[in-house]
Amino acid sequence: MKHMAEKYYPYLLALLAGLFLLPFLGKVHLFDWDEINFAESAREMLVTGDYLRVRVGFLPFWEKPPFFFWLQAASMHIFGVNEFAARFPNAMFGAITLVTLYVIGKKEKNARFGLLWSLLYFSSLLPHLYFKSGIIDPVFNYFIFTAVYFLLKTSRHDAHRMRNATIAGVLIGLAVITKGPVGFLLLLLTYLVVLVLEKFKELPRMKDVAVFALAAFAVSFMWYGVEVLAHGPWFLVEFIRYQIGLFSQPVAGHAQPFYYHFVVVLVGCFPMSVFGIGGLARQAGADYLGRWMKALFWVVMILFTLVTTKIIHYSSMAYFPLSYLAARYVYHKATRQSKPGKAMMAGYIFVGLVLGLALTALPLVVYFIDDIKPFIHDPFAVAGLSAPVSWSGYACLVGVLFILAVVISAILLARAGIIKALGVMGAGLVVSLLLFSAFILPKIEQHTQGPLINFLVSVQGEDVYVTTSGFHSYAPFFYFRQPDDNLDKRADKAWLATGKIDKPVYIITKITDTYIASLPDVELIKEEGGYRFYKRQPEEQDGPENSGPNH
Repeated sequence: MKHMAEKYYPYLLALLAGLFLLPFLGKVHLFDWDEINFAESAREMLVTGDYLRVRVGFLPFWEKPPFFFWLQAASMHIFGVNEFAARFPNAMFGAITLVTLYVIGKKEKNARFGLLWSLLYFSSLLPHLYFKSGIIDPVFNYFIFTAVYFLLKTSRHDAHRMRNATIAGVLIGLAVITKGPVGFLLLLLTYLVVLVLEKFKELPRMKDVAVFALAAFAVSFMWYGVEVLAHGPWFLVEFIRYQIGLFSQPVAGHAQPFYYHFVVVLVGCFPMSVFGIGGLARQAGADYLGRWMKALFWVVMILFTLVTTKIIHYSSMAYFPLSYLAARYVYHKATRQSKPGKAMMAGYIFVGLVLGLALTALPLVVYFIDDIKPFIHDPFAVAGLSAPVSWSGYACLVGVLFILAVVISAILLARAGIIKALGVMGAGLVVSLLLFSAFILPKIEQHTQGPLINFLVSVQGEDVYVTTSGFHSYAPFFYFRQPDDNLDKRADKAWLATGKIDKPVYIITKITDTYIASLPDVELIKEEGGYRFYKRQPEEQDGPENSGPNH
């Protein structure tokens, strides 16, 4: 009977993903920069019919390969150009990830372990949230993780080694055309670390290396090679320069202290992060997968600690190995019916309560904005928080629910009920995040970028130019639905602000910007939520020499 029930676990996990990831997926506008940037690239593929070259503003965009945008474009073809369609691929990969972790866990240990691993990943904060986002990383990380697993199977001398090497090559090739060669770098560094730790006892066969390399090259060439053949090496050169820039200097102001990613993983991956520490501390012993997961975790954390540009999701690849190590620790404790040590209990309660208090306090910031204003030195932030957004007093209950789950689960942990504790905490977390998506996140968005996006939506279809000044945003492309015309003019911010324009221009600034306000021929339409919206009207044109910028 038990084995009969196990065959339904993958379907139940996929259903669970659907129940908690799909609701409210399109309730909130996409967030600047990444979500809007990527969705716009997918939209422009639909508009142009060109699925080979990545564009933003209908001009070549060299920062990312196209695979994720292909998924988004396919989703938009089905669901329309909207927020739900932009985020649906990650929700789909959420279900695929849960089933994959279960299948691998069952194969490596048993069905109970696989189910525990899958649920622990799903009910941790950032892994869950990223499945409800429109960023590339959940898909990118999935391909890297599965490539690592099949490479592990190849090096472990399993049956079908060449088949496993081929699958690993295909998967890492997909990772490379999803976000770039860093996927291959993470795989290679992990393998080299394992070889060193194993004292080079299990060197790969040349035929396995050959089929892996051939498969990886074939899949990567499917886009990189075709792009070079079709348009020359320009994209590839710019892409490599951009990647070097990320490593060598803090791009877009994303400079953080060296310990940044360790804090992100510890707090952001609660509760699995706390137990993952226990898994990292335990010796792997005969656990070959555990040795690979430790190697992968440290490769990701050290590499992105060294990278100068630090963005929160850069270390998200570490979530996969950390979840395995956490599941192994929890499984060990549950099997022995023992409880975590005092230090781990204290860490669990501390991190859980910090997150719960943050969720509870978030709505209160708006209630007490007049008292908080003197401590905020950014006029734009003050104006955004002062926007007339209707908050319900019940919004604090989301944080209260989270805190309640932390307290009850901590009590269960103290009584050696680690599985029940994680069941309570997991249920509390996913329900809290569902409520957060429905009732809190839309209001936060209205305090941050809501006025900007609402204005852009209101001028859709007008025969005008739209631009920003003093800050960078991808929102005008996606939410104005910028057409594929007059591209040189639309990209020339100086000409739009001061040149002899041939049709009206909307210029959006923050209230801290003084340049546009000083221009003589701009009209302030309105000021809202920290933004100012200006309009320039064209003068009578005397001749063709004033028709636009000279490019």
